[in-house]
Amino acid sequence: MTSLKKPALIATLLAGAAFATVALAEMGPGGPEDRGMKLVEMFDQIDTDKDGKLSMAELEAHRAAEFKAADTNGDGALDATELAARELARFQEKLTERTQQMIDNKDNDGNGSLSVDEIGKGPAEDRFARIDTDNDGMISKEEAQAAMKHHRKHGHGMGGQGMNGQGMDGDEADGDEN
Repeated sequence: MTSLKKPALIATLLAGAAFATVALAEMGPGGPEDRGMKLVEMFDQIDTDKDGKLSMAELEAHRAAEFKAADTNGDGALDATELAARELARFQEKLTERTQQMIDNKDNDGNGSLSVDEIGKGPAEDRFARIDTDNDGMISKEEAQAAMKHHRKHGHGMGGQGMNGQGMDGDEADGDEN
């Protein structure tokens, strides 16, 4: 290999590695199902020739455009601030979609906002009864800690829950096994 080709090859490999890293980072911590869902969600945006198929060139162009948009200082690399800003913008988009779904699902009077009655009690009373193991009508700190320990032990978390244990789309998200 000539000495002129080596730097070009190294630069190409480094650029490829950088794009692959960004692609993996944008996919998030989820497994293959999450990555597949992301591809489906973005399919129409990536399919620039609108033929219903994605070519490698379309995927590469999309990745390059995403990288360029995130590289706000134009140095050809994404620092922690740029990555955080990019992820925050994506989170804000998802949050906006989810909160609108919640309003769409629960806004009975059609005024575009939720009243206390429209939000409802949710599963709070049932949860209270399960946590109040000594049935004294109160939850002690020990009961709360025991409930959280039980909840975590069984693989349940508090992520994605909104007001009164509601999922962000307005559905109950109490993590109970059915």
